[in-house]
Amino acid sequence: MNGVQYSENMMAARNPRHDRESVTDVALSLLDQVGLPDLSMRRLAAELDVQPSALYWHFANKQELLAAVADRIVGQIPQRSADSSDAATRLLLTARSIRDALLAYRDGAEVVQSTAALRLGATRATEIIQDAILDAPLAPDVRSDVADAVLQFILGHTMLLQQRMHAASHGADAGDESPFADSSSRVFDTGIALFSAGIPLSGALRSAQSPA
Repeated sequence: MNGVQYSENMMAARNPRHDRESVTDVALSLLDQVGLPDLSMRRLAAELDVQPSALYWHFANKQELLAAVADRIVGQIPQRSADSSDAATRLLLTARSIRDALLAYRDGAEVVQSTAALRLGATRATEIIQDAILDAPLAPDVRSDVADAVLQFILGHTMLLQQRMHAASHGADAGDESPFADSSSRVFDTGIALFSAGIPLSGALRSAQSPA
């Protein structure tokens, strides 16, 4: 991975009538332009050429809007077809695809993390991770916990990477000898490899935590 590639979708044409999908389209494009801190309901309404109150016909509040934006971001994660690769390789490729979907949008990881923290939005990312480790000898609840742990690592790592990229774009690069995007990729792959190595221990850990 050589760096972040933000979407270059043009802003939707102004239209006196909007639906939930078109509002989400414009919110996602505006996110790329101004970032999450400046993505306000008032600014979105101005972009749509409507009063802010009109947005509440489609979304009860800003968090519900961000959940729709997060769903659109994770909706870009490709569903891997069944193949003969080993579980560790499947998990690594799946994790990379989730990271890349988050990096495709400015502050994408933060948007998805904020909605996940409030238990809003789709669970597509977690479900794709569970599919990647489907053949691991784990009980369904343990597999769900493993997928949640992997996703939390991906979100945290990607947020850190995006923050570094934003800092570098404003001349605040720490001046590392190696490009941080390259070193971060190595760290990312190492972290996922450690998860893969620990998956066989997950069931035993759950048993040890269960009351006697």
